[in-house]
Amino acid sequence: MSDTAAPADLTGYSFEKAVAELESIVARLERGDVALDESIAIYERGELLKKHCETLLSAAENRIEKIRLDRAGKPAGVEPLDGQ
Repeated sequence: MSDTAAPADLTGYSFEKAVAELESIVARLERGDVALDESIAIYERGELLKKHCETLLSAAENRIEKIRLDRAGKPAGVEPLDGQ
């Protein structure tokens, strides 16, 4: 698996679902009532969720469009933010 690929069980996760699970993991780790081995496992899961969220945010940024203006400064359409 590459650094940018999401594990199979995360590919269907929405951003909101991934963030909710990540928040749950953070809460469990902050409480400190989890055994060391389990803490490590859920921390690793949290890292995967964080990367998945970053990937989804990056994809969303790439889809954002910017408004093109004509010579008079009025909206004349849209184009991809990255200029492609």
